[in-house]
Parts: sequence; structure tokens; C-alpha cells
Amino acid sequence: MSNTNNSQQLQRHLKTRHLTMIALGGSIGTGLFLASGGAIAQAGPGGALLAFTAVGIMVYFLMTSLGELATYMPESGSFSTYASRFVDPALGFALGWNFWFNWAITIASELVAATLIIKYWFPDTNSFLWSFLFLGIIVALNLLSVKGYGESEYWFSMIKIGTVIIFLAVGLLMIFGILGGERTGFIGFDTFTTGDAPFHGGLLAILGVFMAAGYSFQGTELVGIAAGETDNPRESVPKAIRQIFWRILLFYILAIFVIAMLIPYTDPRLLMGDVTDISVSPFTLVFEKAGIAFAASVMNAVILTSVLSAGNSGMYASARIVYVLAQEGKAPRFLGKLSKRGVPVNAILLTASIGMLAFLASFFGDGAVYFWLLSASGMCGFIAWLGIAISHYRFRRAYVSQGRKLEDLAYRARWFPFGPLFAFALCLVVVIGQSLPILVAGDYHWLDIVMPYIGLPLFLAVWLGYKIKFKTKVIPLDQCQLDSPE
Repeated sequence: MSNTNNSQQLQRHLKTRHLTMIALGGSIGTGLFLASGGAIAQAGPGGALLAFTAVGIMVYFLMTSLGELATYMPESGSFSTYASRFVDPALGFALGWNFWFNWAITIASELVAATLIIKYWFPDTNSFLWSFLFLGIIVALNLLSVKGYGESEYWFSMIKIGTVIIFLAVGLLMIFGILGGERTGFIGFDTFTTGDAPFHGGLLAILGVFMAAGYSFQGTELVGIAAGETDNPRESVPKAIRQIFWRILLFYILAIFVIAMLIPYTDPRLLMGDVTDISVSPFTLVFEKAGIAFAASVMNAVILTSVLSAGNSGMYASARIVYVLAQEGKAPRFLGKLSKRGVPVNAILLTASIGMLAFLASFFGDGAVYFWLLSASGMCGFIAWLGIAISHYRFRRAYVSQGRKLEDLAYRARWFPFGPLFAFALCLVVVIGQSLPILVAGDYHWLDIVMPYIGLPLFLAVWLGYKIKFKTKVIPLDQCQLDSPE
């Protein structure tokens, strides 16, 4: 895509600091602030640490794969474009619409979460008014300019990162007996030996947490979309990718370790963490244990910014995917229209309308339509990750087969081909084991087992439908389109 700075092109106004925060902020959200407590309660401290570490390694390999692709070919279409050029146009078509659907429905779920969070302070207010207000803010930030999105996401991420750093500092001071409570000195590993800790529930419980950890890390792939509007992707993308692994270890692994050291996995409050009761967030529990009286209000505000950040990023990414699909003739042409600021306005409005419709569906009847859509979208993030692994594997093989030199790549993913193959295998385990957490929990209905897989037949139907209609085939390696880096 051209760098020409005019109204007919997406504008390359994102800086390295924006891209770094987008990559990092995408992995910090309600999964860490809320679901981490449930992970410890379900699998024990050792099981939770093992599961999140394994997923963190998988995400690292996925991001290095995406980093090589996005540095060489920075495209806002990202997964869709790479799969179309290096695998099969039908796969690219399906991945593009899969990614859009995932984030459009995610926006709806974030609107629901935001209204629940705001009722902590204003319990008697109208949910519809808050949802329209939050959606309006998200749409406005995205319609303003790509820099508007980048700046807002930068500061949303700074709030989340600052909170985690403060939490880690407070937690470590408590562990060494410097802050909180009457006990002095190092507290020891009592919580790691409580009951059948550190591994509670056996292998099935650990695998169940593995699924939840996968959901928590979704969003890191947004760096691939944002690369298409970065002013210097050859420098910005590698820098953002290199920082992801260590910061994932710092923010997720160390945070879970601190929680597990201070709160026994047998504490029933750890299993109750959701946006309807912020007081049981493990972050809130630790802050309160340290004697910080206003912890619940602070964490409520932080989690609200996380929800708005997720909706903001979802709107940005899904609109860019639809825009590129329209440019490639895989979506209605009107969705490829840009404003004078270089923003795909029609794609943003379409995504916003779908998100609002899904949100409204949650208020009619028993909300069955909404929850079915949400279940379908849950699978989509992992399908996108599978697409990244496949596309990178094919890209590298095509690059070599066409006589290109690996030394010419501005960023080269390490551990190839182990990296993409390892990530593909673990993603496949997650896709197949979607219902495992429900089975582990017990007391389920057969629909609870089936619903998490709804996204898979939808994806296959779109993929095979396009393939049959246009008679596409897997592209031979020597015919893959390797455009020159920009």
C-alpha cells in the first residue's frame, strides 16, 4: 500500500510508541484483572502459572511470525492479505470476515461490560444511555484520525500498565512483610502448599485454564493491523514485537505469582471475579489486604478503561480489515471509501451498527441471540492465530524457494520452522478443547458443550463457499506474490 499522504490512502501517522502500546495494551485487560483469580482457584497457583507461561510462549512465537510478515509487508489487511497471497485467496477471504465478525461482536460485549461497571457508581441509571455514550466515544475516536486512535490507545494502555506496576510493587512489599497486615518478614510459600497446591485439579484443570489464558492474550495481534498505518514499520514493528515477550512475563506471570503468594487458591472469592462485582477482583483483594481502602473504586475505573480500550481497538482493527476486503473486491465497494482524514468511515459505521445490534439483542427475550453470537466469536480469535502461523510458514518457504536471501529481511523470526508449527499445534489444541472448561466445571447442558464451536462451522462455510464459487486453489510456493518491502 502506498505511502502517499492523501485522502485516497490510509495515513501512516502511528509512531513507534503507539505501536508498542497497542501491542502491549492488547494483552492487558479483564483477563488479567478479573479472570486470573479464577485460573488460580481452578488449577492452583502452580497450574495457573504453568498454563499462562505456556500460552505466553505460544503468543511470543505468533507475534514473531506476525512481526516478520508485518515488517516485510505492512498491510492493514494483515491476516487476510497474507493468507490470500501465501496460502489461498479463499482462506484470506474467510480470515478477513472472521476477524471482522470477532471484533464486531466483541464491541457489543464490551458495551455490556461497560454498563455493568458504570453501575458500580450509578446503580439506578439507564443502561442504554451509557451504551450509546460509550459507543459514541469509540466511534468518535476512530472517525477523528488514525492518530486519534493511536493517542487514545496509548493513554488507555499507560493506565493499565501503571496499575499493574503499582500492584506488583505493593504485592512484593507485602510478600516481604514490609507492607500490610500484622505479619512481618517474608511470608513464605504457605499458599503454594495449601491443600493439594500447587497443582489443583490435575491435568484437566490446567488445560481448562490454558483455554482461559488464550482468551486473555487475544488482542496482541492488533500490531499486525496497525503496521499498515505506521510511519516506519521496518523499525517500529520489530521493536514492538521484541518487547512483548518480556512484558508478558512481567505483567502476567509475575502478577499471577503475587496473587498466588498472597491469596490461597481455596479463597472462594477468587472464583467470583466478573464485572458485576469488582470487589472480588484479585487485584482489589490484594490492594485491600494492603490497607488501601479505596481499592475497589480505583480498580473499577481501571477496568472501565480496559473495556473501552478493547472496544476502541476492536473498532479500529475490524474497520481496517473490512476496508482492505473492499479494496480487494471481497466486500461491497462503498466500504472502501475514506474520509478526508484517511479514515474508512463507512467501515467504521457498519461495525458500530453491528456491535450495537448485538448489544441490543442482549436486552430482548432471554438474550439467546446475543449469547449465541458471543459464543461464535469466541472461536474466531484462535482461528486468526492459526491463520498467522500458517501464513508465516508459507511465506518463509515461498521466500526461500523464490531465491530470496533471509539476510535481506528487516526482521527475521527466530526458531523457524519450530515457532509457527508450535503455535499452530497449541492453537489447534485450544480450538478443539473449547468446551473443556465447561466439562471440568461440571453441571452443564449439552448446548453449553456445542455453543463454543459455533464459530468453526461458520468459518468453514465462508471459506469453502468462496473456494467453490471462485474455484481457488492453494498457491504454489514459486507463484506466491512477494511484493518488495515498502
